[in-house]
Amino acid sequence: MKKIIFLLLVILFTVSMLFMGSGCKEEAAAAEEETAGEEAAPEEEEMEEAEEPEEEAEVVTLKYTSLRTEDVDRVNRINAVFMEKYPNIIVEFEPVKNTEYDAYLKTSLETGVGADIVMLRSYDGGRQIYDGGYLVELNDMIPNFDEFTGNSVGAWKTEDGVIYGVPYFGSITGVWYNKDIFAEYNLKPPAIWDELLSICGTLKDNGEVVFAHGTNEPWVLTETLYCDLGPNFYGGEESRQKLINREIKFTDERFIKAFDALYGLVDYFPVGYEAIDYVTMQQMFCNEQAAMFIAGSWELGVIEDAGVNAGWFGPPVENEGDRMQYAFYADLALGINKDSPHVEEALTYLKWVATAEHASLLANELPGMYPTMTIDFKIDNTLSQDIIDIAKRDDVDTTGQLMWEKLSSQEPSGAGLLDEVCQKFLNGDMTSTEAVEYVQKGLDTWYFTE
Repeated sequence: MKKIIFLLLVILFTVSMLFMGSGCKEEAAAAEEETAGEEAAPEEEEMEEAEEPEEEAEVVTLKYTSLRTEDVDRVNRINAVFMEKYPNIIVEFEPVKNTEYDAYLKTSLETGVGADIVMLRSYDGGRQIYDGGYLVELNDMIPNFDEFTGNSVGAWKTEDGVIYGVPYFGSITGVWYNKDIFAEYNLKPPAIWDELLSICGTLKDNGEVVFAHGTNEPWVLTETLYCDLGPNFYGGEESRQKLINREIKFTDERFIKAFDALYGLVDYFPVGYEAIDYVTMQQMFCNEQAAMFIAGSWELGVIEDAGVNAGWFGPPVENEGDRMQYAFYADLALGINKDSPHVEEALTYLKWVATAEHASLLANELPGMYPTMTIDFKIDNTLSQDIIDIAKRDDVDTTGQLMWEKLSSQEPSGAGLLDEVCQKFLNGDMTSTEAVEYVQKGLDTWYFTE
């Protein structure tokens, strides 16, 4: 019996020892795993840190609105160059129909949904937007305003010297001529007024229609005649500034002189010129039915598409040695919405607009439209380059449209008055003296009040 009890005790002891050994092994294994985990943790953390991607620069989208819906493809090509240089800035060009643009721009800015970059009309149109408190002041932001023509910067500048727009492009007016017709009569582009009249006489005597010109649309008579060929007689930019500053009146003899000089061209207008509108003028020259076309640089693409072998000359001066007064005036500028969340990025874009690179791109994409800059920029079209080169000559002064600045901010506007009298004068219904007196009488009601 004792033996049986002894054997049972031995068995129980052996079994208990086996269980204890197994538990120790499991605890030891667990301890090893825990230790290994603790040692591996720093390595895993290092791996996680190493695999974390670098933070990318924020991509900003700028909204850019304009009144030129016809420029979508061209401006997108220009902006593609900018976006390649600044990949973190996307520029979306969203133009609005020109007849709806003014109301759209004002409303969008008033309601806080305006674009980051906005196109501004010259003088009073852009000034109304600035006076509304919607635009960033750019004086210290754009370092090279001195590389633009003075009258173009002035189109977006207050009396206190605040600049709120970077000039975008301007137009130039002069005289287009048909090279083949000129060559037929051994004629060369004139430098002085008497040479122009001599050319006109030769062409008329040989049965040619001299000028594709009419008086049906009044704006044509001021923008492409009185303010194109007239500045050489009324004194160009100097006289424009004196009129604005009330140092002279429109009844001054110099403005009468310009009217009288221009009347000498009426004899060379087509028969029935009183009924000829601008489109007809354009068609006459493009169909080679007239030797000359007094118009703007904006006609370049149309004329070349028509296949005309055309040339260009600036307004002939009155006397040899006189400085040419060349009408190179600002049309549009770009400003920055003061409430834009991306003012810095918009400023980067405007700084680029004020470079020779952008100037060259714009001049090539929009033939006949020119950045109003005095620096050199490359234009592929030879004729287009010839037009802008005149503005850079040492014997040439650039000037703007006579009545656009300040003189047309109220009614009756100087521009409207000048349109009206130019038409009546060239149609023989008013003398030059009567014309200037009529305009001055209208301006006396609100501008010349002191």
